Amino acid sequence: IWTICLSKSGTVRHGFPYQPSSMAFDPVQKILAIGTQSGALRLFGRPGVECYCQHESGAAVIQLQFLINEALVSALADDSVHLWNLRQKRPAILHSLKFNRERITFCHLPFQSKWLYIGTERGNIHIVNVESFMLSGYVIMWNKAIELSSKAHPGPVVHISDNPMDEGKLIIGFESGIVVLWDLKSKKADYRYTYDEAIHSVAWHHEGKQFICSHSDGTLTIWNVRGQGKPIQTITPHGKQPKDGKKPEPCKPILKVEYKTTRNGDPFIILSGGLSYDTVGRRPCLTVMHGKSTAVLEMDYPIVDFLTLCETPYPNDFQEPYAVVVLLEKDLVVIDLAQNGYPIFENPYPLTIHESPVTCCEYFADCPVDLIPALYSVGSRQKRQGYSKKEWPISGGNWGQGTQSYPEIIITGHADGTVKFWDASAIMLQVLYKLKTAKVFDRNRSKEDKGSTETSDEDPFAIQIMSWCPESRMLCVAGVSANVIIYRFSKLEVTTEVLLEVRMQYELNDIESPDGGGGGGEQTSAHPTPGASPQTSGPPSHPSTSSNNSDGGNIPCLNTPLKQSPGYQVDLVVQLVWVSGEPPQQITSLALNSSYGLVVFGNSNGLAVVDYIQKTVVLNLGTVELYGSNDPYQRQPRSPRKTRQVNCMISAAGLCDINEGSATSEDRCKSPTSGNLVHICLVCLLLPLHCGCFTSLCFLLTVLLSVCPPRGANPLDHRDNSFSRSRSSSVTSIDKEAREAISSFHFCETFARKGDSTLTHCLYVGTSLGTVLALALTLPPAGEQRQLQPVIISPTGMLVRLKGSILRMAVLDSTGSQVPPAYEPWYEPNVTADGEEREKVRKRRPVSVSPSTSQDLNESQYAVVCSEKQAKVISLPSQTCIYKHSITETSFILRADVVQMSQGVCVACFCANGHIMTLSLPGLRPLMDVNYLPLTDMRIARTFCFTNLGQAMYLCSPTEVQRITYSQDTCENLQEMLGELFTPVETPEAPNRGFFKGLFGGGAQSLDREELFGELAAGKASRSLAQHIPGPGGIEGMKGAASGVVGDLARARIALDERGQKLGELEERTAAMMASADSFSKHAHEMMLKCKDKKWYQF
Repeated sequence: IWTICLSKSGTVRHGFPYQPSSMAFDPVQKILAIGTQSGALRLFGRPGVECYCQHESGAAVIQLQFLINEALVSALADDSVHLWNLRQKRPAILHSLKFNRERITFCHLPFQSKWLYIGTERGNIHIVNVESFMLSGYVIMWNKAIELSSKAHPGPVVHISDNPMDEGKLIIGFESGIVVLWDLKSKKADYRYTYDEAIHSVAWHHEGKQFICSHSDGTLTIWNVRGQGKPIQTITPHGKQPKDGKKPEPCKPILKVEYKTTRNGDPFIILSGGLSYDTVGRRPCLTVMHGKSTAVLEMDYPIVDFLTLCETPYPNDFQEPYAVVVLLEKDLVVIDLAQNGYPIFENPYPLTIHESPVTCCEYFADCPVDLIPALYSVGSRQKRQGYSKKEWPISGGNWGQGTQSYPEIIITGHADGTVKFWDASAIMLQVLYKLKTAKVFDRNRSKEDKGSTETSDEDPFAIQIMSWCPESRMLCVAGVSANVIIYRFSKLEVTTEVLLEVRMQYELNDIESPDGGGGGGEQTSAHPTPGASPQTSGPPSHPSTSSNNSDGGNIPCLNTPLKQSPGYQVDLVVQLVWVSGEPPQQITSLALNSSYGLVVFGNSNGLAVVDYIQKTVVLNLGTVELYGSNDPYQRQPRSPRKTRQVNCMISAAGLCDINEGSATSEDRCKSPTSGNLVHICLVCLLLPLHCGCFTSLCFLLTVLLSVCPPRGANPLDHRDNSFSRSRSSSVTSIDKEAREAISSFHFCETFARKGDSTLTHCLYVGTSLGTVLALALTLPPAGEQRQLQPVIISPTGMLVRLKGSILRMAVLDSTGSQVPPAYEPWYEPNVTADGEEREKVRKRRPVSVSPSTSQDLNESQYAVVCSEKQAKVISLPSQTCIYKHSITETSFILRADVVQMSQGVCVACFCANGHIMTLSLPGLRPLMDVNYLPLTDMRIARTFCFTNLGQAMYLCSPTEVQRITYSQDTCENLQEMLGELFTPVETPEAPNRGFFKGLFGGGAQSLDREELFGELAAGKASRSLAQHIPGPGGIEGMKGAASGVVGDLARARIALDERGQKLGELEERTAAMMASADSFSKHAHEMMLKCKDKKWYQF
């Protein structure tokens, strides 16, 4: 049974919340909530416990307030307020209230109160009961709060808070600079405090006798509650104090201030903003003032909000602050206030995905079990020092109890050339290891070169494609500057003694010119004829014998010894060179096979196969060369096609004297099947390798794929007949052929030719015009021979053609199980003891469904090919198409993967119209088609990938990874694996006020808010002011509350009851429902049945 869990509940989101806008902390549950500008809500507990929810409207979250140890209230920019139930694994909305006539600007929910104060743009304050989400009839109007004589409107409410020592006194801050102390019982203003600068925030001293305001001119004012008129102190933390006693010069606004007291020392005043205007280019700062010392802490990004974490949730006790959580635009920083120098805590959440923008991703489920520990052990050495010694303070929640335990790894490639490996097992995400590929290149030299060339690329080191073999741990990355770097994994440190730059270059030229002119006018290349020494001459346009190429576009490599720490170490660098002033085309496809020791890459001109064991280029062919005589586009020249030959030039930069005999100039062999095809076996300059553990030779191969005409080259100029410029007299087919890029590769062991009876090593090549071509590989025997004898590659023609670019190829055995590519198990490359004698055993990747171990001669295989438009299954060796399915007509597929599910193998596709589809194999029956998400951004297309066992991932924002599951098993497991955010914790006891304070008064004054704000005293609120919307989380809320304390259960029942009443009112517009609230249990039961039929609580 194939089902889909692509509702929002089947997903997990990791990474930094994109465009955060607000933050709140529950000091009892110890969980942090962050709201974003797109209405997302991210909740964080202890490392590994996090949760993602979404407000349906998508409006920005302007404020979050915890109903401490209970629930969470969110206020949105669309003037709605929502109550979230946190007592279930996926929090849900219990109630919503949408204001119609007023804009919400500030909310305040006092500790242990159920009445929420809501300030508005008009300057009024409304009061909401958070249990029933009904508005009270009690309203504080702006014109009653300010002086009657004042004609001007005081502006929006920017702050509300009650006096810590007297809940009946409320301080209200208006934007214009007026602060009012409002007496809730007598419904009038006790005191008014006016200042001529706009207010941004207000904070109380815990004794309730003083408060502090922050202003738009960079000043702080401290006021006595009973002191009228002037502040008792005015501070400009960052202003220069003039000598003559004048006011200090104005600074930038102080956006927020917090005033926190300690029992045994000076209070802390913590503020954001307030820098002087002449600090141009200075980074955003958080200022911590403690006694006489002022610490200015620079941040990497602008500050969105900050919160001080204190030992007590009670506002009327000494606060004892111990940390500050600072929410930045692109980071979350927690500062330790208790240690000297205010160090930061090491952040355990995976919030650094976007450190440099992600350019590509790969996702691997069911990796070898030793892989994550190996990556972790080398990655743990990369940790920075100087963090706080204390435990991470956000420690709420409990981990899930999921049973899935297979290792999963996500690899991200970034714009600055870094590659990050993440442990993604059990729905968590944790960085394991970070590899900086840009280290290979000489950045200083590349900057000097940039000065001369206009084409300065923003991110010259950006990763474009990654190919990774988890079993052998070989990694290959292709960068935007047309370079390929091959890495081996080692646990030992090595120093690469010499980085040798070997430049290989190919030009195709006729032995006899088509017009019989002996290669006169249209001979494009000044290459030597096949007998001459390859060192003597070179094409005048690019003297490749010198190391600094005159076409100058390549990023230069370091030629000094490179110290390589344990982890991924450079084995080989391959660089495509410029041709006649044209930069090389970007690499469009890449594949690596550790068993064969080969890396293959292609671009819009052709492909190159590199043997990384011998450090040679084995094959370098234009796309057209792969077709041979089967070219569907008829790209032959006008005259009959002559045998082509390829000359190669090898030169080693930085090595002065080379024996001409040491490099075989060419080693050509005809393919046994097609007479006019050439394949080349090159033996490169093999210098004696140093056989020490710390010395190895690192090569740089520079490959020139110059088969295609440069963009914009006129095809009808005097070089028209030359094969390297153009292969056709018709302009349209040239354009068509110029578009034919190599789009995908697949290494396999299969029947290379039609009617073969034995399996051979093969490479399938897919092109952007929908053709699949096969190349047969002949590998030398393992051991010493593999180091010396050349790999021979012979094209065997076209396998099949599809509509659209080829995305994915795979091979199945006769039982329909996937035949994985061969691989070599990992071994430590830097140990030389018995390295020579080690026989390299070729192995197959293990598959959970056991494939038939030996392929009998009469047994067939199936080749699966998926393009942007359709999928085909071809029977081998007969090469007949047995199944065909058109996946999409109107759109195109962005990503297709052949994945292993618990029920078998299938093709998973993600389409540009947002559909996720799966097809059975080998029959190509549609199993699932879900319209999941519209392609709103090219980032999704670039990063979407499927993996085995029904999982997929993509970057849903520049900073966040979204993981989804499309398998029933994983989906059922997911609920168990999700952590619990809410844990039963007792609220700490209220502070003991002492005998004398109780005797003489001066203790905290409590207030019966129910009496003031309830319907009996305050009356009903205006119906048109706001509408109540019951949330979908109600029934779930009942279940969640059942796990809490008995009193909580009763409270949730009341809430359910009251919401039910309101729902009835909305639907039937009658008051008859109001009388039926006599029995909680009976009524809740009725409501559940009623709601069940309505299905309004479902997602």
